[in-house]
Amino acid sequence: MSSSSAAPLPTERLSWHFPRTFWFANVAELFERAAYYGMFIALTLYLTDRIGFDDVWTGYVGAAFASVLYLLPTFSGILADHIGFRAALMLAFALLAAGYSLLGVAGLPAPTDAAAATATTTPVAFAPLFAEPIRKLLAVVALGLAMFGGSIIKPVITGTVAQCSNEVTRARAFSIFYAMVNIGSFTGKSIAKPLRTGFKIPNTDLHLTLGLEYINFYAATMALLGFVLVCVAYRNVAERSAGKTVHQAAAGLLKVLSNGRFMALILIVAGFWSIQHQLYATMPKYIIRLIGPSASPEWLANVNPLVVVLCVVPITHFVRRFLAVNTIAIALTMITVSALTVSFSSVVQARTGNTIHLGSVAMHPITLMVILGIGIQGLAECFLSPKFLEYASRQAPPGETGLYMGYSHLTSFFAYFFGFGISGWLLKSFCPDPATLPPDVYAQWQAATTTGATAGLPAQYAHAHYIWYIFAAIGFSALLALLVFKYVTAKLDRQRGAAAT
Repeated sequence: MSSSSAAPLPTERLSWHFPRTFWFANVAELFERAAYYGMFIALTLYLTDRIGFDDVWTGYVGAAFASVLYLLPTFSGILADHIGFRAALMLAFALLAAGYSLLGVAGLPAPTDAAAATATTTPVAFAPLFAEPIRKLLAVVALGLAMFGGSIIKPVITGTVAQCSNEVTRARAFSIFYAMVNIGSFTGKSIAKPLRTGFKIPNTDLHLTLGLEYINFYAATMALLGFVLVCVAYRNVAERSAGKTVHQAAAGLLKVLSNGRFMALILIVAGFWSIQHQLYATMPKYIIRLIGPSASPEWLANVNPLVVVLCVVPITHFVRRFLAVNTIAIALTMITVSALTVSFSSVVQARTGNTIHLGSVAMHPITLMVILGIGIQGLAECFLSPKFLEYASRQAPPGETGLYMGYSHLTSFFAYFFGFGISGWLLKSFCPDPATLPPDVYAQWQAATTTGATAGLPAQYAHAHYIWYIFAAIGFSALLALLVFKYVTAKLDRQRGAAAT
């Protein structure tokens, strides 16, 4: 198959035939996503429970990691152009394997039975191998390595997909790429739960007890498999290119940041994604602290990609004639409703107790409301995604659409920076870390999360659902800001049109 620079032949037929490098690149993407999402869904838990950061600092560290990860591809893509895609991928997977391994090592328990010997009613039941300052330093260095390695992957893989396809086959090529992303996401989050809690070995009476640190070792293994695959099978599909310079990339970024109209829309939509990204920041701790360690936030997070995969095509078709700004407004309304839905868990629990029956299925009411909330988030994403880029492109100055749309990922940069940043404060205020509770209160929490309805949670968790009121307020504020943005920009456009005539 010719590269993207070649014009398609008039008689060329659409097919599923792509070069071998295309398929190897997509499998490598699957490995990387399986590693990343497995690690990321448990990251805030790990940084608090194993590394020793409190909720607030966990939010700061997570915000720095996730937000900068979305900013770096602008510059790491330049490196890939200079050294070649194959060398860039080898470097990326090597950094990921090293980063994930070091992150796992940082949280290793001491090789003693001290943890088991600790009384079960005390808030600290983990004896670490390293002192707290060393654990924190190792974790920050590890996340730095993973952040830089991860930032190289996406521009290289998407670049490979583009170079291995042409105008006729590109849509199909990227559909395969996004399928691999979702398969990797689903796989990584599914595996994270049994790694965290342990699992029973089939056909035996043995229960293998692992822990949070093993999620990082699993991620490192996936990254190592990606490294081996690239070394053995991946071949460059284009010559090395000088591409942009760092100075040019920085100048382009500054130009975009200085455009008030474009940045206003970016920040408004970041309000949407800051709620969406709570799948990785607040939600895991919220679920485990209210239900107990046996809860499955990793599996609940998979509701989102499942809904997106099932609904994005029909919803995209449904809104094809909608005004882009109206579709974005629908998405912001739905994301606000999703947060309110999760907050209603306290109302449902007051009526049903700790178990709600749906036919033959029984679950905790908090679990049910989180599933519904995440499902609504997935639907909201289906409304937002097909129309946001269309609307954002209209805010770019004439002739500079390509430059501005290249920085549309700034929505995720600001969303992670803000969402993770406030996550720690909200958890500390309304759903605190059990390890910070006095011993008698911790004992009450432990009883409530192991015996269910026979014991109530401590008073410190009575207003945990307030967290979602805050996120609902963020979504509603973003909706109001969008309506103001629509009114102001329409007025400015009319004035400019009148001045031009």
